Amino acid sequence: MKIYTKTGDKGFTSLTGGRRIKKNDPLVEAYGTIDEANSIIGLALSKIKEDDLGKLKKMLLEIQRDLFHVGSELSTPQGEKVYWPLDGSQLKSLEVYIDELELELPELKSFILPGGSEIGAYLHVGRSIIRRAERNATSINNELVMAYLNRCSDFLFVAARWANFKMNRIENQFIPKEV
Repeated sequence: MKIYTKTGDKGFTSLTGGRRIKKNDPLVEAYGTIDEANSIIGLALSKIKEDDLGKLKKMLLEIQRDLFHVGSELSTPQGEKVYWPLDGSQLKSLEVYIDELELELPELKSFILPGGSEIGAYLHVGRSIIRRAERNATSINNELVMAYLNRCSDFLFVAARWANFKMNRIENQFIPKEV
C-alpha cells in the first residue's frame, strides 16, 4: 500500500467513517496537535538512557499510546464508533504517575521557567503543545478527552521537573521584575 493517496491534495481530509472535512477544521487542529505532542514526546524519549530515567521512559511510552486513543476520539464524529476509545483507565494512570513522581520532588514554592535538562525542556514543550490541543478540543463535546488532556499537561510538567531533578539540573524560578 502506498503512503500517499492524493485525497488530501485539495485541503480536505477524512474522519473515521469517511466524512470529509477541511484540514483547518478545529477537529483536525485538535488531533493534529495531539500528533505534534506525541512527536515531541518521542524526541524526549530518544534522549533518555535506560539507566538514567527508565521509569519515566515507560510512562512516556504509555502516554504515547494513550495519545493515539485521544486522536481516535477526536477523529471520530459524534455518534460514530470510536475504534480506539479512552476508557478512563488512561486518566487514572496519569494521576498515579503524577503522584509517583511528585513523591520524589522537592515542594514547588514558586513558578519555574521551562527548561533545565534537554529532556526536561522537551517535556515542557510537550506540555505546552498538549495545552494547545486542549484549547483546540474545547469545541468537541468529550469530557474524557478534555480531562485526559488536562491531566496529561500536568503529568508532562511534573515529568519535566522530575527529569531535571534526577539529572541534577536546576530549575530557574520565575522572579518578577521590579517595576
